[in-house]
Amino acid sequence: MTELDELSGAADHGYEPRPGLTHRDADWSGLRVLVAGLGISGFAAADALWERGAVVTVVDASPPGASKAVDERAQILAVLGVDVRLGPDHTQGMPSSPAHDLVVTSPGWRPTHPVLADAAAHGIPIWGEVELAWRMRAREGAAPWLTVTGTNGKTTTVNMLASILRAAGLRATSAGNVGTPLLEAVLHPQPYDVLAVELSSFQLYWQRSLSPVASACLNVAADHIDWHGSFEDYLLAKGRVFRNTHIACIYNVGDPLTEQLVIDADVIDGCRAVGFTLGVPAPSMLGLVDDVLADRAFVEARQHSAAELATIADVQGEAPSIAPHYLANALAAAALARAYGVGPISVRDGLRSFRPDPHRIAEVATVGGVRYVNDSKATNPHAAEAALASFDCVVWVAGGLLKGADVDALVEKVAGRLRGVVLIGADRAQIADALARHAPDVPVVDAGGPDTGGMQTTGDDADLIMDRVVARAADLARPGDVVLLAPAAASMDMFVNYGQRGSAFERAVARLAQRSGPQQ
Repeated sequence: MTELDELSGAADHGYEPRPGLTHRDADWSGLRVLVAGLGISGFAAADALWERGAVVTVVDASPPGASKAVDERAQILAVLGVDVRLGPDHTQGMPSSPAHDLVVTSPGWRPTHPVLADAAAHGIPIWGEVELAWRMRAREGAAPWLTVTGTNGKTTTVNMLASILRAAGLRATSAGNVGTPLLEAVLHPQPYDVLAVELSSFQLYWQRSLSPVASACLNVAADHIDWHGSFEDYLLAKGRVFRNTHIACIYNVGDPLTEQLVIDADVIDGCRAVGFTLGVPAPSMLGLVDDVLADRAFVEARQHSAAELATIADVQGEAPSIAPHYLANALAAAALARAYGVGPISVRDGLRSFRPDPHRIAEVATVGGVRYVNDSKATNPHAAEAALASFDCVVWVAGGLLKGADVDALVEKVAGRLRGVVLIGADRAQIADALARHAPDVPVVDAGGPDTGGMQTTGDDADLIMDRVVARAADLARPGDVVLLAPAAASMDMFVNYGQRGSAFERAVARLAQRSGPQQ
């Protein structure tokens, strides 16, 4: 048994701080709650609990003045009468006073954090934001949840699903790890008909009560090992998305781990396993028949017939090409919508109208016959592999914080597609070593990292870094190649976030195009 297993078991013990806390109108008054972390979710939790009469204490490691956003939230809560304690001295363990009945933790806090470990050791229940949001739903008529997890593709799939639900005339939104904060969605004064909920492994680790109509795990690959401690624990957290599902558990036929998670899940009697595949679907699957997205799961006589949901052109829209994993996301979103009873026409209309978020396989420009593509959201090796598999000959821009992930398997798989590689970031040497082992003939350029002056860049510094990166990539590329920013790593060693990294890349490409003159 791992340390995380022990902590999880301790947190499960006495998971109910008070009987009956299953809806927003239950008796929350006087409940003594410690909220761990004053980010967006922590603020929402403290506010919702205070409004219902709970006695709330908030702790956050940021000292006063270190974060404008944290200071503003602290001031608002203090005016309400919430006890807010800022600074590292308040996060060394559970406060000695007052005694607490419950801890509500922000998703970024590891279970081994001193506050949470101390709470578990003393048998104090620990809830995450997902658990609290589920218990803050209305007693009657609460919006059902359709839930999505996976190492990659969660946000795109959830937003596709929300687009399909709206096309069906439903009041719906994406929430959770993307879009509207879960508590805000649950407590909205104009109730939603249904919620499309993205769940990270951090959020799933703490959830126990959630019971979705349908749930999906898109894929599982090594990620966040530094948080979970092992791939096995990460996998177990992902599998919790299927727990207590009512209608359908959606799995990826191409990823046997996701099907095994369904097999192992404790679901509501009558719940079905439904697969999605980029091949021709068998019964109880959605897949592709020529250029058609076809449903053989939610139709009568599925042994012999299928429903046409959309065409590849409907999903592709105006993009010059479509990545295989993007089609897989569309099929997963369609499966969740169909499990909820949405008709084929609404699936088609929702997919037609959907536009992906920035920094996801985004075509930037073609300069000198070379395409430049921004997939800065590829923050782990699995996501980078999907992006690289979309193109035949690539100059790969990679590097950053690998978060404990191994890149050898990725480099070995994509070596034959690489024209060259430009490396940046704190862990670029690890990628360089993998390239030396598996792609020794591929040219590699080291464009620097935080040790060369790039730590936490902003504004002009980010642009200078990316001008250097794009110039090196352009030197390596030939007409017909793709320069692909798919770092396989997180961005926070050199950039504020993956969005800043991607935007800096796009601006650098625009400046390259301007210097190169009109394109033929």
